[in-house]
Amino acid sequence: MAEIKNAYEFMLVVSVKLGEKTEELVNKFKDLISEKAELTNMNNWGKRKLAYMINKESEAEYVVFDFNSDSEFPKELDRICQITDGVLRSIIIKKF
Repeated sequence: MAEIKNAYEFMLVVSVKLGEKTEELVNKFKDLISEKAELTNMNNWGKRKLAYMINKESEAEYVVFDFNSDSEFPKELDRICQITDGVLRSIIIKKF
């Protein structure tokens, strides 16, 4: 029986203080999603001003990923975001 795949949207907010490593970090998450799930869309919003200071930073790089996966992968993705330096915020939403 085939595993049921759900559609998810994942927003990643990355520190711009990383400089050149910002793009490397975004590519790391893109590769991780491509490897463990079906990446359907990636939209890089670029550098934006934050609504409030996070870790003494006023700007960040925003990237939105759309992907299809089983229900376990988003939990693992969230865990990885929490332990990765340079990730200011992230959110994963299940689409209907």
